[in-house]
Amino acid sequence: MQMQSYVAGEWQDNGKVIGQAHCALDGSVMAELIGHDLNGGEILDYARNHGGPALRALTYLQRADLLKQIAAVLSENKERYAELSAKNNGATAMDTFLDVEGGIGTMKYYASLGKRLGERRWMTEGELEQLTKDENFRAVHVLTPIRGVAVHINAFNFPAWGMLGKLSVSLLSGVPTVVKPAAATLPVAWAMAQDIVAAGILPKGAFSFLAGGGRDLTNYLTSEDALAFTGSADTAGMLAAHPRIISQSVRFNAEADSINSSVMGPDLSPESDGFKSFIHEVSKEMTIKSGQKCTAVRRIFVPAAHLEAAQAALIAKLSKNVLGNPADEGVTYGPLVSASQKQAAVDGVAALSSETEVVFEGAMGGDADGFYFTQKLLLCREPLKAKTVHETEVFGPVATLMPYESEEQLFELVRRGGGSLVSSVFTNDDSFMVEALQQLGSTHGRLLFVDDSISRGHSGHGNVMPMCIHGGPGRAGGGQELGGLRGLNFYHARTAVQTNLTRATALQQG
Repeated sequence: MQMQSYVAGEWQDNGKVIGQAHCALDGSVMAELIGHDLNGGEILDYARNHGGPALRALTYLQRADLLKQIAAVLSENKERYAELSAKNNGATAMDTFLDVEGGIGTMKYYASLGKRLGERRWMTEGELEQLTKDENFRAVHVLTPIRGVAVHINAFNFPAWGMLGKLSVSLLSGVPTVVKPAAATLPVAWAMAQDIVAAGILPKGAFSFLAGGGRDLTNYLTSEDALAFTGSADTAGMLAAHPRIISQSVRFNAEADSINSSVMGPDLSPESDGFKSFIHEVSKEMTIKSGQKCTAVRRIFVPAAHLEAAQAALIAKLSKNVLGNPADEGVTYGPLVSASQKQAAVDGVAALSSETEVVFEGAMGGDADGFYFTQKLLLCREPLKAKTVHETEVFGPVATLMPYESEEQLFELVRRGGGSLVSSVFTNDDSFMVEALQQLGSTHGRLLFVDDSISRGHSGHGNVMPMCIHGGPGRAGGGQELGGLRGLNFYHARTAVQTNLTRATALQQG
């Protein structure tokens, strides 16, 4: 299979192989990435000059209809994407559901938001403000779509959801988009791009897809453009420091890796239902997507008095998991997505070994040439003295169990993650919940508080819901995306409009 780029309104093919995608199950070459001869400036200019005007001429309701049509086309081809996901990503049925169905579902959700916005081409926020003694002189804040291009650099772990989530928001905003997926897991995203283009739903230039290359895109960005990145904290830092990003004040949003936590509250005992919910969620989060989620649990905090009970319960739960080819009966988690990711996981565990001990390791399974990596539960007995466990993320089925002696100590340890996408706290104590919110809110993009009343009804520690923001401060990138209509703000310019009451009211009502 050969995968080309769709840029400047055409599928491009210069006959040169610039990369490969591999099968995670056996390491074999699954697809070749084919190059093109356009530079980043040409790609962006086509999107600006063709896709931009066409999208901005539409209302939110009309753009929402485009999303609805795309989602319908993708839904018809889910089985094709699932086959590619299983082979290229080593994904289980649940992994694929979260990625493919999650992406399509997010697109449908934003289509519904577009219906709510209706037949208008701008948004307003806040109330009308009286500025002087003259009651007829008012101000209203208006949001209009930026006139540039949205560039999306996506991570390898969610090739479908990562692309469709960002794309839904930018297209609904009226901004043409250049998508640059990760090469390692390109097949699923490329198959979706093929179907989107073939359907002929979008105006020319509204959607561009880079199958490899595109490293020079940042050299041609302007103050009217936006760059949304998902990936490592190191790459996010490099992009943020790019001279063009700085000199042009390019809108930049980063969602990076983070050291997320799950907390067993001090009010829970090993005999409680809350304890069982906690153990279930942590063990599940360790192996969904084989731990390859930016929101996965990396640190597990339990009261010191219950350390042994928590360790025994987690080992018992994890022992039921089976590593291998997800197509085989009984397999519960698959390989990592590439040889480089497997090596990074090996190196990460080695880095943690100075402060931790391995208290459980799953059995190896699968083809010897595949990218298989066993689940590992680590134990750090003295987390206050540790440093690496609070700074090093193993992007795989690995988490570290740690005891805490007091609430004050717990909050300090959780904050040592340096900024996280999410932490989950299992507690039935309302006062502890409120204290945890105040202590941890500033260092987290999302906090999940689970008590017995929602133990079976919550969406999960690691699941990103489009209604809520996704992102976090510090190490997590300092940005945020999604969050319902909040997500559209990134692709809109905010202007304070001062005018008479009639005009201000008309703007507010659309």
